[in-house]
Amino acid sequence: MAGSEDLFDAIVMADDRFRREGYQEGYEEGSSLGIIEGRRHGTLYGAKIGSEIGCYQGFALAWRCLLRSCASEKDSKKMKVLESLIGMIEKFPYGDPTYARLHEDLDRIRGKFKQLCSLLNVQPDFRVSAERSGLSF
Repeated sequence: MAGSEDLFDAIVMADDRFRREGYQEGYEEGSSLGIIEGRRHGTLYGAKIGSEIGCYQGFALAWRCLLRSCASEKDSKKMKVLESLIGMIEKFPYGDPTYARLHEDLDRIRGKFKQLCSLLNVQPDFRVSAERSGLSF
């Protein structure tokens, strides 16, 4: 009788055992795919931010050279905003993706960039896409 009870318990508990095994296998597979997808998303998003910041930096450095070569009294405000933007870009935490205020700092840089464009009277069209990125006027 004991052997038949064990057989009966094995049959009854098979559903529970298969459910646990299936859950464990699915969890492991999902975790692995989640890491891969997260890494890919992080790389793409990081590249977009890097491209955007790099474009702002190139823009700022080019304008600094232009304004220094023909500096006048009325350009002092432009230079002040320009130097502020360059300072913000240099302090940006490129190597720390866990930086808590990353998005706040990025928004400040964008705002300073817009302020500078307004002072310089230029209308940039910054686009980041898979096929190309750039800043046009």
